[in-house]
Amino acid sequence: MKTAQLSGINTNKVYFIAYANMGLLAAVAAMAVIARLNSANPTAGDGYEMDAIGSCFIGGASAYGGSGTIPGVIVGATLMGVINLGMSIMGVDANWQKVVKGIVLLAAVIFDVESKKRSK
Repeated sequence: MKTAQLSGINTNKVYFIAYANMGLLAAVAAMAVIARLNSANPTAGDGYEMDAIGSCFIGGASAYGGSGTIPGVIVGATLMGVINLGMSIMGVDANWQKVVKGIVLLAAVIFDVESKKRSK
């Protein structure tokens, strides 16, 4: 952040625009979920954070910072969606679905950590 400020970038303005953009996108996503469920339930989005984090890690984002691409996250989100839908179709219990998604996320993090170790 200090380097950006010294190069003449108004970091406060960039932060404001980024947070405003994320607020707008979160509102659009919330309206889509409400439209899908036909009700405004305050607990409607519970459990989506695991899918979002898993999508990012599967898509190539690193726990240590660095490179993550939008197409990679789209692939990760598609994979998480396929896992969710497949387990729902198979009739897997909701608690076991969370366990499987956690194992997939753990595997992605372990793969990321090991690949970082090998690159050093």
